[in-house]
Amino acid sequence: MTLQVANSPFDQKQTEILNQLLPSLTESQKTWLSGYLAASQGSEPAPAAASTPEATQEEVIATRTATILYGSETGNSQTLAEQLSDKLKGMQREVHVSSMDDFKAKKLKEVEDLFIITATHGEGDPPDNAIEFHEFLHSRKAPKLQGAKFSVLSLGDESYEHFCQTGLDFDKRLEELGAERIHPRVDCDVDFEELAEEWITGLLGVLEEQTEKSVKTNAAVPTPAEQPIFSKSNPYSAEVLDNIVLSGNTSKKETRHIEVSLEGSNLQFEPGDCLAIFPKNEPLLVKQVIETLEWNPEQTIPINKQGEIRSIQEALSSIFEISRLTKGLLEKAANHFDNEALQQLITDKAKVKAYLDGRDLLDLIIDYPPNALDPANIMHILRKIPARQYSIASSYKANPDEVHLTITTVRYQTWGRERNGVCSGEIADRIEPGDQLSIYVHKNPNFKFPFDEQTPVIMIGPGTGVAPFRGYIEEREELELKGKTWLFFGDQHFRSDFLYQVDWQKWLKQGYLTNMDVAFSRDQAEKIYVQQRMQEKAKELYTWLEEGAHIFVCGDEKYMAKDVHQTLETIVAQEGNKTEEEAKAYVNQLKKEKRYQRDVY
Repeated sequence: MTLQVANSPFDQKQTEILNQLLPSLTESQKTWLSGYLAASQGSEPAPAAASTPEATQEEVIATRTATILYGSETGNSQTLAEQLSDKLKGMQREVHVSSMDDFKAKKLKEVEDLFIITATHGEGDPPDNAIEFHEFLHSRKAPKLQGAKFSVLSLGDESYEHFCQTGLDFDKRLEELGAERIHPRVDCDVDFEELAEEWITGLLGVLEEQTEKSVKTNAAVPTPAEQPIFSKSNPYSAEVLDNIVLSGNTSKKETRHIEVSLEGSNLQFEPGDCLAIFPKNEPLLVKQVIETLEWNPEQTIPINKQGEIRSIQEALSSIFEISRLTKGLLEKAANHFDNEALQQLITDKAKVKAYLDGRDLLDLIIDYPPNALDPANIMHILRKIPARQYSIASSYKANPDEVHLTITTVRYQTWGRERNGVCSGEIADRIEPGDQLSIYVHKNPNFKFPFDEQTPVIMIGPGTGVAPFRGYIEEREELELKGKTWLFFGDQHFRSDFLYQVDWQKWLKQGYLTNMDVAFSRDQAEKIYVQQRMQEKAKELYTWLEEGAHIFVCGDEKYMAKDVHQTLETIVAQEGNKTEEEAKAYVNQLKKEKRYQRDVY
């Protein structure tokens, strides 16, 4: 083919020279020249001859495309999916990564190597961005998947009855559809990093074995000592700057505003992200457990498979969770307690569920005393203390050296004892300005706000659920962005529970907050909640949606978020003159377009 300026990257003079030269070259000269050009770019010389049509089995395997789908509520599954993608690309694999709600279901029949990484939400439900794919896969429309290969990594929380249920569902269904499982499913508790790494390593090993290659991944470039990276595996020890009670003296709740220094941490965040805190167990509970077991608090014990050791006192204070029981813990304890009554308990599912409610390790060792329990076995029974995540209530751009949180102290009585939330109790009772908290920033890719003046934004955040919206409006103020913003806030009493009232009034006056509707449930005989306020403003709210508004919900999942969701569908049906099914489809479309996002817990 004759080179032209239009069909090549060369200019007119270069194409004329090349068109004169190329026809005069012999085949050996062309081969030498191609190798020379390749070598000059640091590449291997091009082969002199084309490969034969008969591809080897190794070549066939190596060209299989990997598809990684993730279902994520907080971003952990997405992070792991991206890690796996990077490693597969290091093996010269073609990789497609997608959240499940962005993946076209009809493409499923084309997948070759399919790797699922998914969280389980609530009591065995898929995360919001995995619901439709989960339904499709379990429907009659799902294609047969003979020839496809798969593996599943499942994230969950062992304290829930249906631990890692979504991952189990995907694993079972893919096999039913004819796909070949090439690596066993791994189920991870909240402390997931070690098992997730084992799954990724094992999966890569299988793929390397199939291709009969030794693929070496590039070693990570060490970070300069003066700029450490703080994360879940390497948390930052941050100074508490302020610890203020927000709620009034007459409030039935104790809600606090916490300010923490980030100076020197290199930690950054965006509105919608969370700050994770590794708490310490209540000293009195630790003391009671040690005394009941008649252990020496200074005795050292292993705390992990790598052989790290700590004193029993430190292990039970800062490393292992002792304030909450799980089904898995009971089963592990039964293997080490040598207690016949405990062995009988774990055989009865209903009794186990009832026993777990509101009890801790002290209850367990009093109710089912272990016989000569070796302290070294604690690491095989207890899980690590999971970090507690709190929505960030401030703007990084407005306050780059600090982060603000809004935390309600959890206090309750059960089984004859007064109890506190592990993290909220520590902050309320034992943390003062100048003390340290072990923290890291948890990115939340599924709760991201628009930053322009053309997109209307509706925010629904009762109680401490208002925290991320304070951070968002504070950032809009810093960026001098106005536009249409609307906040629905609710709590028990106007006088004692109107969190950040002065801030909202200031932003309303300045125009950074356009509308605010409040619902104080206990200030009148009939309880009023945010969903009633939404219904009262149904016409205007629907108009905002039709104008392209994004809607954000933060707070309690069990009651508030469900009621708000139902009210939203009702408003769409009522004001949009739609059937119930059409309204559901409308709201689902908002989710697909990322215009309806929730951070619920």
